[in-house]
Amino acid sequence: MRKTKAYTSTKETLGIFWSHSKRYPWQVGVLLSGILILTLLQTYIPLLYRDLVNILSIGASSETASRALDVVFIILGVNLLRVVLWRSSNFANNYFQSRVMSDLTNSCYRYLQQHSQSFFNSNFVGSLVTKVKRYERAFEQIADQVYYDLGRSLLETAIILGVLLWQYKTFGFLMLAWCTLFFAFSYAYSIFKLPYDVRRATADTQTTAQLADSVTNNVNVKLFASYQKENDRFYEVTNKQFLLRKKSWNLGIIGDLAQGLMMIAVEFIIIYLGVTRWREGLLNVGDVVLLQTYLLRIFDKLWNTGKNIQRIYEALADANEMTEILLTPHEVEDVPNARVLEIKKGRVEFRNISFAYHKGVPVLKNFHLTIAPGERVAFIGPSGGGKSTIAKLLFRFYDIDRGEILVDNQNIAKVTQNSLRSALALVPQEPILFHRTLMENIRYAKPDASDENVVRAAKLAHAHEFISSFPEGYNTLVGERGIKLSGGERQRVAIARAILKDAAVLVLDEATSSLDSESELYIQDALKELMKGRTTLVIAHRLSTIMQMDRIIVIDNGTIIEEGKHKELVKVKRGLYQKLWGIQAGGFAKA
Repeated sequence: MRKTKAYTSTKETLGIFWSHSKRYPWQVGVLLSGILILTLLQTYIPLLYRDLVNILSIGASSETASRALDVVFIILGVNLLRVVLWRSSNFANNYFQSRVMSDLTNSCYRYLQQHSQSFFNSNFVGSLVTKVKRYERAFEQIADQVYYDLGRSLLETAIILGVLLWQYKTFGFLMLAWCTLFFAFSYAYSIFKLPYDVRRATADTQTTAQLADSVTNNVNVKLFASYQKENDRFYEVTNKQFLLRKKSWNLGIIGDLAQGLMMIAVEFIIIYLGVTRWREGLLNVGDVVLLQTYLLRIFDKLWNTGKNIQRIYEALADANEMTEILLTPHEVEDVPNARVLEIKKGRVEFRNISFAYHKGVPVLKNFHLTIAPGERVAFIGPSGGGKSTIAKLLFRFYDIDRGEILVDNQNIAKVTQNSLRSALALVPQEPILFHRTLMENIRYAKPDASDENVVRAAKLAHAHEFISSFPEGYNTLVGERGIKLSGGERQRVAIARAILKDAAVLVLDEATSSLDSESELYIQDALKELMKGRTTLVIAHRLSTIMQMDRIIVIDNGTIIEEGKHKELVKVKRGLYQKLWGIQAGGFAKA
């Protein structure tokens, strides 16, 4: 089963590589023509040397010397032409390969970005990056093998066999039979070895993923004094990689041994027959030299062909993992002829929706809620009750199992994802920033915004103060995922983004959770201004945020169990909101 899957992925990988290559027909035509002409010239040169040897074997005379020099000048001309054509083809190949490699990387990037949130939750970032980089390298390796080695080797072997069949039939048929046997063995052995190469490539990906995961969590390794535990875990992964790599390489050596023995056998037969025919006067010295030269050429080409086939399948094994991702349908896709979302008021409705991250474990069950335009609604409840899921579904990071989500009476499943997300603004609980400048990170919400508007948004979010304290100011690089900033600083940058975006519907997912009390006081003023006239969904636990909402929705086990204003809900005896309020307010009172 594993072998069948690997073979199927290999065919798909070659199909993807070819679909990107045929976008450049002129370059492909030049390269194929170059291979043909260069191979013909390469094969013609031994024939010239055969004639030269036969001329020289006649004996020294002015006539033979003249004929020999003519051949020498022809050899010079052919070699010069071959060098010029070879370098010219190299220029065309450099453009072709680099262009297709860039196209493949862009295709992988675009397809990856369109995968759903659950896809990225299930895959290591490091392994995805490795798969994309190996994909373009696999194309480079295959293209090099075909252009520089395998393509020319097969063509040159075919031409040599044609010459032998034309002028030396016995030797030609013998070499044709042997080449057929050699090719069949090389191909069959490469197919046999492919699953081991696939396992080796998978182990390499797992090692990269484990390395990335451990490096990313270096702080946790230190905090929990888990050096030895992580070392042992990483050793298990690398040891598995070592065993699979050794197995794959050992199989390669065994294949080389079998091919070497086949070459020794046919070389002995050809030389023995050649010398016998020469002794009988059926061949000249030049003919024997030509046969030996062609034999060595075929050995060189076929030996490399076996290697080429192995390298191609190894490259395909490296590429297959990315191919499987490219063939995996996107979980969240725009429907055909999806419309652009048009927001005029900002009314949001969750109409009897049900959703589960894992089959059989529902997070929301027949959830129904209507939020009026400009209304500020808070969602509270125990962890895992479905609060943050509501925000993710509104942004259509996941598709719901049943029901509809409407924005201004437009089903979000029938509008383009870009138009939907352009109309919404989110301040997440844990903002993640690009490793770019603060100016670029804030402007990411609105690429055409002026510097003045970016600074204005930063001031409203109370981010301008800490940004101005940096030597580089708004040109400060924030590090990977914004690691150079504190949690509160990252959150204020995220709030500045939301202010700058100026979207009709605003979602605050624990937007002030990482702020100290003084910063939160400033931010609350900014959020009040930001929420004016906007439909706002707030997921929060802090009392200061909840109390000012127009309506509070209490969610538990995926359903609404209480609903109303703060003053109303605290009076509901034995209600969940009253219980949560008592826990928080009581804690503050005791403090």
